[in-house]
Amino acid sequence: MPNTTPEDTLRRLEALEIKASFTEDLLDQLNLTIYQQQQLIDRLTHEVIELRKQAPEAGSGGARNLRDELPPHY
Repeated sequence: MPNTTPEDTLRRLEALEIKASFTEDLLDQLNLTIYQQQQLIDRLTHEVIELRKQAPEAGSGGARNLRDELPPHY
């Protein structure tokens, strides 16, 4: 590096330390977001499993005809 003074080197080092600090903060935020999303995915997966367990019980009365199910206002 031509004509690099110790002050230039210090400024560059400080800039790199600041960038590293912001990068660490961002990485922590992203990790937290991923963790929260995985918790939500796990919870939704569990709910889908529970709903699938209930579906055969509700549909065990045979094939459903929508014409037999009139809305309440009729």
